[in-house]
Amino acid sequence: MENVRRFEKSPLPVRSSGTSMLEILVTLLILAVGMLGLAALQGQAHTAELESYQRGQALVLLQDITSRMEANLSNAANYVTTPIGTGVTDTADCTTAGSRAAIDLCEWSKALKGSSETKGGSTTKAGAMIDGRGCVAATTTANVYLVSVVWQGINKTAVPATPCGSGSYDSENTRRAVTNMVRVPDLSGS
Repeated sequence: MENVRRFEKSPLPVRSSGTSMLEILVTLLILAVGMLGLAALQGQAHTAELESYQRGQALVLLQDITSRMEANLSNAANYVTTPIGTGVTDTADCTTAGSRAAIDLCEWSKALKGSSETKGGSTTKAGAMIDGRGCVAATTTANVYLVSVVWQGINKTAVPATPCGSGSYDSENTRRAVTNMVRVPDLSGS
């Protein structure tokens, strides 16, 4: 019997190998929280991209009407208008609108509505800002005009100083605006 070995308890505890169910659940919880954070970040990036696109479109349209006014300085007063763009009916053909200023305002109104780009081959206009509007206002200074482009933003921010489009959007805090001053020089020589 001396050849038979006895199995005795080892003085060291036996270690289990592998992972326990609790460790797996904690790992899954951490992974789920991380994925939710990533999804929220993606949503914020999309919103920022849309806001940036709209601001870029507004700046292009602001420069467009400013350039048109500067090309027709002798008739700059004829560009003064209430908000145009969304909610305003345009003629189908702007060339029949009348004066150069009326034609320019008609074309600008169509651009504010996004007529340059349509959605999915339909007639739905999608090439401009959300509810884009434009205003040209005479200021208290002679021969100085305030040109504004406003639109509906996504997130709330500070209320723009321009009165253009005021009260036309969900909230004044979501109204966005870009403005420019057009100064008509006195060319009379006096």
